Amino acid sequence: MQNVTVLLMITLCLFSSLLLAVPLAAQEESQPEPGRTQARSMVTTKFGIVATSQTLASAAGAHILEMGGNAIDAAIAANAVLGVVEPMSDGMGGDLFAIVYEAKTGKLHGLNASGWAPTGLTIEALQRHAVKTMPQQGIWSVTVPGAVAGWNELRTRFGTLPMDRLLAPAIYYAENGFPVTEIIGGAWQGSVQKLSATKNAKATFLPDGRAPHVGEIFRNRDLASSLRLIAAHGRDGFYRGPTAQALIKEAAEGGVVWQPSDLAEFEPEWVQPISTTYRGWTVTELPPNGQGIAALAMLNLMERFPLAEYGHNSTRANRQGTLFAHRRFFW
Repeated sequence: MQNVTVLLMITLCLFSSLLLAVPLAAQEESQPEPGRTQARSMVTTKFGIVATSQTLASAAGAHILEMGGNAIDAAIAANAVLGVVEPMSDGMGGDLFAIVYEAKTGKLHGLNASGWAPTGLTIEALQRHAVKTMPQQGIWSVTVPGAVAGWNELRTRFGTLPMDRLLAPAIYYAENGFPVTEIIGGAWQGSVQKLSATKNAKATFLPDGRAPHVGEIFRNRDLASSLRLIAAHGRDGFYRGPTAQALIKEAAEGGVVWQPSDLAEFEPEWVQPISTTYRGWTVTELPPNGQGIAALAMLNLMERFPLAEYGHNSTRANRQGTLFAHRRFFW
């Protein structure tokens, strides 16, 4: 379990979530406890810490660590639960980007599991439908989902537990339901108009024609069925068979031709991470087509300004931050 630490970023079409699963480091008894700076407690065990944007996902990852899984196993389990409990930000219909630190060798491994464009999504097809600029949402902006292939690649190379065990918590919450939390509930309420525009989205995510209230139990049994196929058949449970056929049908109804090979032949790519230094720290990101290079460029710009010397919330620090944000906006 101690051999792998993973920083796993899952990006789904228009949304992203960040998950971190790391082994706990022993603290000196003499070290003073830090002041409380957050509203909720971390999900911690004797075997590690799992941090996500939803406590049920964090607890699922922590439970995997308790069962003897490593950080990769915990990351996959937690990410799968996030796709159930935070559907507006996560899910297996999107992409996966991961940076894995292998403690045994000291190496960093980058995984780009962002899907390619389907066969029918061509410039000519867009022109035939009078689409002159690339849409920011809808079927014309959807690429082949890479997340499940990314789970499979990570588990095969670094994981220790079988896929059915890793997906068991997500399947449970999808089948039996979970109470909607405050922030997620608020985002859900704000998406009613968008969800209402699509038949299947409305039927799935707006039961009784509305977004679920905070504390209300929400179930997604269709998602549970899809997860069970992956648990039983691995990546083929998603990229072949009923789930693949449903994706192809949904795309066709929206006017885009997906071929079975678009899904079946997709493979993630292991890439060499890129990095820069910022005031003595080495910061690592994935190379394009992701956006990590932008974060590294920002750090290189900010390194010129000694913000710590300006003082927290000082006029000078705030002015510099405003100028930097202005430059960033117009890149």
